[in-house]
Amino acid sequence: MIDLFNYSRRWSTEVNVGGLLMGSVWPIRIQSMANTSTMDTDGSVAQAKRIVDAGGEIVRFTTQGQREALNMKSINAGLRSDGYNVPLVADVHFNASVADTAATICEKVRINPGNYVDPARTFKKLEYTDAEYAEEIKKIDERFVPFVNICKEHHTAIRIGVNHGSLSDRIMSRYGDTPEGMVESCMEFLRICVREKFTDVVISIKASNTVVMVRTVRLLVTTMDKEGMAFPLHLGVTEAGDGEDGRIKSAVGIGALLSDGIGDTVRVSLSEAPENEIPVARKLVDYAVNSRKGSELPIDEFVLPDKYSWLKPEKRETVAVRIPGLTEANGEPVKAVGGVNVAVVLNDIPLMNTVVLNPYRLRAEDVDFLKRHPEVMIVSHPQTLNKLGEHRALAFQLMNLGVTNPMLVCQEYDEESLEDLQLKAALDSGVLFIDGLADGIILLNHNDKVTQKQVTETAYGILQAARVRFTKTEYISCPGCGRTLYDLENTIKRIKEATKHLTGVKIGIMGCIVNGPGEMADADYGYVGAGVGKVSLYKRKECVERNIPESEAVERLLKFIEEDMGKSN
Repeated sequence: MIDLFNYSRRWSTEVNVGGLLMGSVWPIRIQSMANTSTMDTDGSVAQAKRIVDAGGEIVRFTTQGQREALNMKSINAGLRSDGYNVPLVADVHFNASVADTAATICEKVRINPGNYVDPARTFKKLEYTDAEYAEEIKKIDERFVPFVNICKEHHTAIRIGVNHGSLSDRIMSRYGDTPEGMVESCMEFLRICVREKFTDVVISIKASNTVVMVRTVRLLVTTMDKEGMAFPLHLGVTEAGDGEDGRIKSAVGIGALLSDGIGDTVRVSLSEAPENEIPVARKLVDYAVNSRKGSELPIDEFVLPDKYSWLKPEKRETVAVRIPGLTEANGEPVKAVGGVNVAVVLNDIPLMNTVVLNPYRLRAEDVDFLKRHPEVMIVSHPQTLNKLGEHRALAFQLMNLGVTNPMLVCQEYDEESLEDLQLKAALDSGVLFIDGLADGIILLNHNDKVTQKQVTETAYGILQAARVRFTKTEYISCPGCGRTLYDLENTIKRIKEATKHLTGVKIGIMGCIVNGPGEMADADYGYVGAGVGKVSLYKRKECVERNIPESEAVERLLKFIEEDMGKSN
């Protein structure tokens, strides 16, 4: 049972990855993925060393073919000859026989249910009778069981890694582009593992959309519980991006789950050097777990509201409160807070039309006052380290008591580092907006090493990452791997610079086709690597230009966006 008020780690089964134990009582492990060519032995060894030196405990490499899978032996030997005994993971897509080979060499193999047996996604609507669908499941069984047996023989762990961007047409035909489809795609493989008594299994179920990611992992946990499974979970927001966007987005999605005790290993996917991911992941884990565990008196005796669903949360019912003369931190007028309005950002606790509530237990006189004054906003202002628990407790009481005044969450920090502020505030606040419990945020930082402008931008970034308000261009960019055949980091910079004025537009920047076209469904426009020096452009899921020379691709993308937006205007 998940405790929504106090930190309590979800119990999971123990998994052995080349001598590194995870799940159960073991620490949450930190990992990353190399972006070198897997055929570049020296470069791959050097990058893996940097990841380990930064604190990484597992390193993954893409193995798109048999050559790459076989060369993992050389990478492994190179690392061990220098005293680096880090477990290595082979990342396999589209070719199940590569997974068989990699299982004889690597400590863990990641397979993608969306393309392990099912063909590559084409976005075609397929129709299956129940009998035909059962035959497709049988194909998975026939191909997957031999792989499981190889893993048993070589003591190799398996990661079943579902991505929102690469669900198969078969799953899409029956479940649609939904959390239910993602979970069933995973469960098809897990049920086989259970039947075959293979337990060294880790699960990841990722999306670039934090709301989809959080809801899907919650549904997976609930589904596993019902079927008597407790496999460890690998957490990540895929294609989170770079810079502050990538950090805030990762903290919102990963932090929402870590705060509820879910997660046994973490990978922060940044479009930067892989070793940069490690300290970010470490900070998230430490803040979510170690700084809270046992530090506060427990929040207990709370009944969850009938209207709240952990699996499918909806916005708490509130009235709109109009505040004449009040402006947001960016100078825009605040028309109203609450109701159906998007969440607001304030740079201070307003002096009028508000009541600040510190305790998490409402008094009878508080309730009476609020019901008589629906024009008053509530400021939830925790005084302990358990900010999330206190905010939730207050919001749930309001729901149970039928109080509909809008609620602002006030988060107060004293951080010298902008990154630390971004990670902590996003972790503390993001899930409150994903779950529809808050109507706005007041973010305060009492350290002048972080400017007020940076604090304000962080608050807006949290709202955007939680998908409740878009105030700038949204970028869905992958971290890159050995499949990426162009300069991803510099391309992202160029596209960002040229499109930063397109508020609310979502642009996907993908290294290859594994998740590229699938994630285009959540983006308005896409830039996807198609081969050596070649790029394809997308409008949502539709490819509009194929195999453009890389040297022309950014300019062609910008031209297409301008022309397309001109038509819509």
